[in-house]
Amino acid sequence: MADITKEDVKHVAHLARLAITEDEAEKFTKQLSKIIHYAESLNEVDTDHIEPTTHVLDYNNVFRKDEPKQWTTQEEALKNAPDKKDGHFRVPSVME
Repeated sequence: MADITKEDVKHVAHLARLAITEDEAEKFTKQLSKIIHYAESLNEVDTDHIEPTTHVLDYNNVFRKDEPKQWTTQEEALKNAPDKKDGHFRVPSVME
């Protein structure tokens, strides 16, 4: 892949609606070129005998068992409520 130019960086910044200075464009050009060259080095890794995967870990359907259990009672849920009435939380009105 060709090196990233300052014009490429300015174009991408424009598309992203980012205002960058000349110094920042120069800095980002160098940084992005280093990133691209590092990513290209991964093409040299021998992966001929590696099976493709969709996930790095071999987990399948790791879920807890769906078992019914006693949930909190209404009294427990309301015991720390700052304002309650008739078994419900009271909150300030959001509409006038």
